[in-house]
Amino acid sequence: MADPHGQATFYHYRLIKKIQISKSLLILYLSLPVLAAAAGIFTVSPYIPLYMLIAFPLMLWIQYVIGHTVLILLGAGYRKRWRFRLKLPWLGYIPDQHVSLRVFTLVQFYTCWVGIVLSAMMAFWLPMPLAIALAFWHLWLLLPRGYTMLRLTGQRKEGMLKMNEQDISYYMQ
Repeated sequence: MADPHGQATFYHYRLIKKIQISKSLLILYLSLPVLAAAAGIFTVSPYIPLYMLIAFPLMLWIQYVIGHTVLILLGAGYRKRWRFRLKLPWLGYIPDQHVSLRVFTLVQFYTCWVGIVLSAMMAFWLPMPLAIALAFWHLWLLLPRGYTMLRLTGQRKEGMLKMNEQDISYYMQ
């Protein structure tokens, strides 16, 4: 329906599923890097916290490049809905607006596998603690997105996804 004041057309979507992000789940998620660093000090290297500090921004950048490239290949319209965020639990390059579940899943699939392959390839040239830290941060950053996809298993891919700070909403037209 067109608005006589020149605004965009609005479509009506129906909320199908809302996934709350509990504080206890968020605390568990945030404690994983501390536990990994503590375990790494005793098993890998006493310098693992330093390597983790170096690897974190590097992995954020790698995931951004992969996700951005996938969206460029899908078409220019998709990129406008994605932003780089530094708000928990959604760190990195994620949808800023409603986005199709199909597109979200596709971007996460490629980000996951290309990131794993790059981490494995870099293990040949980087110090092993840094390669381990890169792999850890890659999986840690993907964990909330994987949780989202797991909770939306069985839903139709034509639906729209909206990621908020406290919840994930899934809509159908």
